[in-house]
Amino acid sequence: MTEASNPGDLRRREATSSSRLPAARSLARERAMPLALAQLQDLGDRLSDRLRPWSRSAQFWVRAVDIYTSYKVCQLRAGFAKDEEEREAMWEQQHELGAQKMYSLCSELGGFFLKAAQILGKPDLAPTAWVKRLVTLCDKAPTTPINVVRDVVEKQFGKSFDEIFGCFDVEPVGSASIAQVHRARLKLSNTDVAVKVQHPGAEKLMMVDIQNMQAFALFLQKHDINFDLFSTTKEMEKQICYEFDFVREAKAMERIREFLRVTNKKPPVIVPRVIPGMVSREVLVMEFIEGTPIMNLGNEMAKRGIDPGGKIATMAKQKILRDLTLAYGQMILKDGFFHADPHPGNILICKNTEVALLDYGQVKAMPEDLRLAYANLVIAMADDDFLRTKESFRDIGIETWSIADNELEELFQLSLRMFDTRLPPGVTVMSPFSEDSSLNKVGVQSFPEELFSVLRTIHLLRGLTVGMGLTFSCAQQWKPIAEEALFKSGRLKGNFVSTSVISLYLL
Repeated sequence: MTEASNPGDLRRREATSSSRLPAARSLARERAMPLALAQLQDLGDRLSDRLRPWSRSAQFWVRAVDIYTSYKVCQLRAGFAKDEEEREAMWEQQHELGAQKMYSLCSELGGFFLKAAQILGKPDLAPTAWVKRLVTLCDKAPTTPINVVRDVVEKQFGKSFDEIFGCFDVEPVGSASIAQVHRARLKLSNTDVAVKVQHPGAEKLMMVDIQNMQAFALFLQKHDINFDLFSTTKEMEKQICYEFDFVREAKAMERIREFLRVTNKKPPVIVPRVIPGMVSREVLVMEFIEGTPIMNLGNEMAKRGIDPGGKIATMAKQKILRDLTLAYGQMILKDGFFHADPHPGNILICKNTEVALLDYGQVKAMPEDLRLAYANLVIAMADDDFLRTKESFRDIGIETWSIADNELEELFQLSLRMFDTRLPPGVTVMSPFSEDSSLNKVGVQSFPEELFSVLRTIHLLRGLTVGMGLTFSCAQQWKPIAEEALFKSGRLKGNFVSTSVISLYLL
């Protein structure tokens, strides 16, 4: 009898085979489970990505409606209060409540709403309670983990991280809604640099946010505010799209840096130098500039034994503001191409009170006719010329309606609220949308989208002016620059040409 025909052996083989079958099936299941879990996780991630814009929109509208209705209810209640002190107490309480709700909205949703906080959290525009809460959001943007930062850099530059950098600080020196910045040292040149890296996925959420804001702006424009808010949000949408292209930002930075260099014996502000060959759409490497954020200027002075409210500090603040506004006057009125985001987080104070202007994601090129029409408005505001202001509004393309008997005066006051940094004596808040605003008598039906960046820039500069405790008129400082622009174009009205214009022109 052969081994194969042995009945005992056959039974043993059958038993072994039958015992191996469940084990093989179990092993196959074990191998399939991670794959199934991975596929399930991937499906969940894709579903989450699809639902996230809807969830985000729902959160915005629930919170926005809550804030809006609470203010409308307070407005109604305040109308029945006979005592002025009682009304003020009601509004103060409402502002505290509204500030807390707005802070929660901006901090928890992030994205575009962090930019909104930068605009609203200014002492000349929002109630004090709002300013105290929202100003703390300037450096509260979420950060991208360092491993993701490494992946983005390596993908954009096509090199390993260690080939590029000799050292790289894990913690960012700053993080905003679109990107974060790390300090690093280039391996080959041993140069300290700032590395700006875009947050993955931020662009898509930004577009969702701005669309929701546009819808809300249309509602407010229709029911509460006599101003073309929708056009301003459209311009914001355009600018935000530009901010996600770091190649464009690098070109803008170099253009402004060169313009200020050739225009002045010494540029009024420092513009970072772009590191050649180290720019992509999502990563930008530039020189690192040491300095104190302008928000911390008072504390830094106190540390050095300088009284922040004293004469020396006031002189330093005046120089800082003068240099900053001079740079903006030259950019806007001479070149028509300017940095359009001077919020406090983008301004550093360096040695000898030199000013460094950072972040060129938002820049604006003004059409020639608009630049010259705005120059005419600057002169009108500086000279308190009511009629010229009205003519300038028309030339700029700002369409208004009026119910005021003193239309020219109200229109002039509106121009100051929108386009000058000066404040009346004793006034620290001068919002275009306040109860005593000229907008209640002169409505703005149409506002050029291209001018929104100028409007926003002026309001940010005014916020800095108020924050420093100074009184300053950018229109008066810019008048010679505006006259020069009109003189060179042959559009300077009248027979008088100031000596400052002639000297500027001859130079």
